[in-house]
Amino acid sequence: MGQDRPAVQATAGPARWVRAGPAGWVTAGVAGEHGGVLDNVVPYLTCAQCGAGLVRAGGSLRCRAGHVFDIARQGYVSLIPAGARVPGGDTAAMVAARADFLAAGHFASLAAELGLAAAGAAGTAGRGGRPDAGAGCVVDVGAGTGYYLAAVLDRLPDRVGLALDASRFSLRRAARAHPRIGAVRCDAWRRLPVADGAAVLALNVFAPRNGAELRRVLSPAGRLLVVTPMNDHLAELVGPLGLLTVDQHKPERLAATLGPHFELAARREHRGVLPLDRKAVAALAAMGPSSWHTDRPALAEAVARLAEPAPVTLAVTLSVYRPTPGL
Repeated sequence: MGQDRPAVQATAGPARWVRAGPAGWVTAGVAGEHGGVLDNVVPYLTCAQCGAGLVRAGGSLRCRAGHVFDIARQGYVSLIPAGARVPGGDTAAMVAARADFLAAGHFASLAAELGLAAAGAAGTAGRGGRPDAGAGCVVDVGAGTGYYLAAVLDRLPDRVGLALDASRFSLRRAARAHPRIGAVRCDAWRRLPVADGAAVLALNVFAPRNGAELRRVLSPAGRLLVVTPMNDHLAELVGPLGLLTVDQHKPERLAATLGPHFELAARREHRGVLPLDRKAVAALAAMGPSSWHTDRPALAEAVARLAEPAPVTLAVTLSVYRPTPGL
């Protein structure tokens, strides 16, 4: 798998330390380009090698110690420590299937509810971000294509967002998902390249959860929003398509992961029945973790045997957490 090429090499001149403007950031550039949108999120980022702050220098980010990270021409930056072995994340096929499925609006109700919950949580959190970086950002860990982060930013016009993911294929899309998203490649199980207390909100939607790191990057008054599947999520497809089942002990595992670092503030269920045609069902199966374990020809045959439209249950839990005091 080839690396994405940087847009330009780092400039030889002195780096400019980027600060937020009166409205919280400099004028935003076009999503996916190396303009204001990347400059807007730089104050929240840290060097993957030494943890120092980063600055923009032409087509790269660099720290005071001289570590340099080139910005890919697709608009994202990889902040992975040198020599680190990081899983590649979702494949190009998985990301394409997810983008098609989400663009069709099948999970639009979930995105809308997440946006409403984020607006309420941001109001509770107030201006809890770093004082030198404006109002605090929204960090989405495991952001994928940026679909849910974009929905949240639509509800929060005074915030910028950080889409963090291990998949370069996802980040190519996330960088273009919204004019106020900055896309960063990293490993959710390592130290995130985000400053302490930088986020007023953190999102985790169907993604891995590193409780300690989510707590570190969240401001003391911030909130964490987590979306997890319930036992009957996509239940109609599990048997016919051989999809992975939801872990019966997921709530307990979620509590164990976040419990030392967060307290539950609110929880609600989001349910619906989606009438999906076979194309949508195929995309749904191909975009999730089951795609790593299924045979594509066999899956296509199984999809072809389904009724059309097929009623499919959307059943998730939306949990809001506040940081545990004193940590």
